[in-house]
Amino acid sequence: MNSKEAIMEAAIALINEKEDRIEEITMREISKRAGVGLGLINYHFESKEELIGECVEKIVNGIVEKFRGMEAETEGMEPFEKLDYLGNITLTFLFEHQAVSKISMLSDMRFPKSSDNTQRTLRAYLPLVAQCRPDWDEERVYQMTFSLISSMQSAFLRHEILLEQQGINLKNTAERKLFHRRMLENMIGTQNAEKG
Repeated sequence: MNSKEAIMEAAIALINEKEDRIEEITMREISKRAGVGLGLINYHFESKEELIGECVEKIVNGIVEKFRGMEAETEGMEPFEKLDYLGNITLTFLFEHQAVSKISMLSDMRFPKSSDNTQRTLRAYLPLVAQCRPDWDEERVYQMTFSLISSMQSAFLRHEILLEQQGINLKNTAERKLFHRRMLENMIGTQNAEKG
């Protein structure tokens, strides 16, 4: 393992440990955990924010890659059920890794790239939305998938407001699943829509 990988592994371990207190992580702490000098961290990364950003992207990439490997887990499910399953995996990850997810989303919104985590998530969802709605053309599939991903991100980022104004607690698994299911039905349609 090279020094940059060791630094990132140390930072990721600290991110996972401190989850909701990422701002408390110091370069000195990362240096000690990685077994490298501060100068080497500064050589590879311009700032703590850049290092944390790269680590967050790597963590979130892990869940996006899991989307691609979900065929065995969803074998025999209808496309709508697969989409519901994928959405629940996504939302569960967001709420289990709130600080990391928030950093990732806000970074994607501030500095959008065609290769960011939001775009990778969108690409994972597109085939399932297309399978759910074969009556939609490619443009509509893209627009509705984009809207679905954006709505999920907004619900996550504003979950406290949602609880305050609507009484929906997205930190509660059952309420989150019901909220997501209704969102899918409203945006994509019910399973009957799949059949035309």
